[in-house]
Amino acid sequence: MSSVKDFENERWRYTPQKLEFRHRAALSLVEKGPVLDVGCGDGLFLSLCKDRGIEAQGVDFSDVAVARCKERGLDARQADLAAGPLPFPDKSFPTVIALDVLEHVYEPEKLLQEMKRISSGAVIVGVPNFSSLPARLQVLLGKVPENNRPNKAHVYWFNWSVLLFLAKRAGLIPGRLEMNTFSPLTHFSWAVPLWPNLLALSFVLELRK
Repeated sequence: MSSVKDFENERWRYTPQKLEFRHRAALSLVEKGPVLDVGCGDGLFLSLCKDRGIEAQGVDFSDVAVARCKERGLDARQADLAAGPLPFPDKSFPTVIALDVLEHVYEPEKLLQEMKRISSGAVIVGVPNFSSLPARLQVLLGKVPENNRPNKAHVYWFNWSVLLFLAKRAGLIPGRLEMNTFSPLTHFSWAVPLWPNLLALSFVLELRK
């Protein structure tokens, strides 16, 4: 691939989104619309909002992803998420969301600050946990953890501590949190908040100004 944009276009050309924990968790945290979905991809979360009667708009780096949204009758536009200000006025959306996006940009704090600027209420972010127990075991076995493989295009590694640190740097206050865990622990989910860096697979966190 000659550029990041080429990589993203190729991904959205052949790999549609699947409904995941992050989508369901984020939807449960949305109090009101309209919602801006930053890094909307092919519009899965926008569709979920539409089904709930929540007005939503998307923005994505990939013009192929934006075209996919428009084919589905969804409102989306193309913009470089990492190059500078996003094309929206201050406080123009009550809720601004980025699901599995921050780990794809080199300076996620800047994107968080832009989301804060655009939001008049909540900022909701979802990131995978690069320090989970399964990832640590894969390293011990001499394997590359799934989230670190080239096909994921991840350039910034998150865990719970890093997410809290960047939120604080961006001037955002943590609120409600949703986490998922791996199969053997699903019946012991009470333990996940005790050791989130170890036991959570991903985090979906509501942030406030």
